[in-house]
Amino acid sequence: MVDITHKTNTLRIATAQAIVQVSKPETIAAIESRNVPKGDVFEMAKAAGFLAVKKTPDLLPDCHPIPIEYTAVKYRIEELTIIIELTVKTIYKTGVEVEAMHGASVVALTMYDMLKPIDKGIEIRNIRLLEKKGGKSDRKAVPEHLKIAVIVCSDSISKGIGEDKSGKKIIEKLETIKLSVQDYSIVPDDKVSIQEKISSLCAADYQMVLITGGTGLSHRDVTPEAVAELLDREIPGIAEAARSYGQERIPTAMLSRSVAGFAGETFIITMPGSTGGVIEYMDALFPQVLHVFSVLEGNKH
Repeated sequence: MVDITHKTNTLRIATAQAIVQVSKPETIAAIESRNVPKGDVFEMAKAAGFLAVKKTPDLLPDCHPIPIEYTAVKYRIEELTIIIELTVKTIYKTGVEVEAMHGASVVALTMYDMLKPIDKGIEIRNIRLLEKKGGKSDRKAVPEHLKIAVIVCSDSISKGIGEDKSGKKIIEKLETIKLSVQDYSIVPDDKVSIQEKISSLCAADYQMVLITGGTGLSHRDVTPEAVAELLDREIPGIAEAARSYGQERIPTAMLSRSVAGFAGETFIITMPGSTGGVIEYMDALFPQVLHVFSVLEGNKH
């Protein structure tokens, strides 16, 4: 199965449709009056759809087992056409569109099986996805033309000892969502150097500054303190979300001392110095954290 361990849980919703076409009005009348020999067609088919949704990963090899938290079936009759709509909801890492389509198809098949003794002209038509929400396709567009800087805080790398990997990983991750970095720099992990660099970027109207390194527990790791002194609007939820994401994967993620917020109009996030830590932060926060710029734009109008 596809690896989804890097994804975050979000509300996922999908609605699928299936159509059952009968051949005579008497069939519709029998359904509505509950006189079909095999029983109540709508209720039996709905129950079958519920079971199908829950059994989807048992039948489709590449489908992830997921917690199904809501399923609903609605029927609409238009002359000789029965329109089935089935909705599935979950809070998980992957969507439920396959579950919804599988459920709708089994509802239709159950109706076919129950009605064929009284109507030999039944057809199943147009099983399709009507709507899905909560995945990549539901995310707001990434802002264009953001002026972005990446700062690597490291005494050793700034002295030419060792090679930066975490800063380059941030740049790589941003490129996957079509964002480019205009300023990439390496500074010593000391308060004066960090603050001078950030202040120069703010003065140059950079909109986002991502900082890696200096968030550990050593007394030499001063990045959070240096950044916090410059912030006039902290956003604690950003670091909390990243730590929570990391905690589900590496227990020591709780030790990160990252901060995030605004210095003037510049959005700043500090991240761990390790490559793994940076990857987790980027996976946890992007692209959804970019919604902050939409909020800012809305506040200006």
